[in-house]
Amino acid sequence: MISEPMISESVLVRRQGAVGRLTLNRPRSLNALSLDMIRLIAAALDEWEHDDAVRTVVLDGAGERGLCAGGDVRFMVEDAADPASEGHQAAVLLAEEYRLDARIARYPKPYVALMDGVVMGGGVGLSAHRRLRVATPRTRIAMPEVTLGYVPDVGGTWLLAHTPGEIGTHVALTSARLTAADAVYCGLADVVVGEETLGALVEGLAAGGDPDEVAGRLAVDPGPAPIAEARDWIDAAYSAEDPSEIVAALRDGGHHEPADAIGKASPLAVTVTLRALREARALPDLEHALAAEYRLSRCCVRWPDFTEGVRATLVDRNRAPRWCPSTPEGVTDDVLARFAEGTRDSDPVLGLT
Repeated sequence: MISEPMISESVLVRRQGAVGRLTLNRPRSLNALSLDMIRLIAAALDEWEHDDAVRTVVLDGAGERGLCAGGDVRFMVEDAADPASEGHQAAVLLAEEYRLDARIARYPKPYVALMDGVVMGGGVGLSAHRRLRVATPRTRIAMPEVTLGYVPDVGGTWLLAHTPGEIGTHVALTSARLTAADAVYCGLADVVVGEETLGALVEGLAAGGDPDEVAGRLAVDPGPAPIAEARDWIDAAYSAEDPSEIVAALRDGGHHEPADAIGKASPLAVTVTLRALREARALPDLEHALAAEYRLSRCCVRWPDFTEGVRATLVDRNRAPRWCPSTPEGVTDDVLARFAEGTRDSDPVLGLT
């Protein structure tokens, strides 16, 4: 039996047999995450943790386009420009989102994410940190933050730092989209099923079935991962510690498309992202990565590149951002020091480490 959800909510929260079901419900914005949505999900997880009738939690997205396009970046830009807030409410959103991502990763009951269609940014945080992550042939996963003057967050540095070789570095610096087969290869998804069988998957879970067994019966072979075939040149080019060296290595190898993608992104965001990925490899767990990202993301929100990236990509859509600084050479130690001043003592304490 399916309990009736409140259809006006940004997250549909209901029971379906043994399943507690969460549906992100902002399809016009590709289910971009707001603070209200984060709080609704957190409250549902709190309730279901102690409800013996709920055996499995299932997350999916409304609409035909995908699970989630990421966080509500327009809200964060507007909040950073508000003299009364100066990014405080954006910091509140980030802190609560990261706490939710960490909670999902450690949730005591099976948590199944249906990663159908587009899964980017905050959608990755809600879906990729634990089993069971179900992709479909139309899944496309990306962390495109550098194109917005931002850094991979929601545990993205942790996930990308632990992909095979330097694939995570390539994905982060170029905003490359991964297929379902790529996602399985990279450890971002566990199984692929046909989108037409997602309903049967949920029905099996609602009947009390074991998630791995139910998904296993419906699984399809996604075929070879295209990204795996590029491992040799990716590992060679992205092993450098400087973005300019990476771009030069890509061009020397004839890989101009990824080199061009890095060149179009925010030079500051690319530099900070590369350093964050390298540092994430040495961190002990997801919580420490989220703590590091919380510091960086607040700095990004209060740096002009984020506003400019959102304007050029999502508002004016002219794809012609005016980055500050405009070149990799302009990302000096002085610039990085000023960027690092973007946190505030009044920001919420994350409290994960």
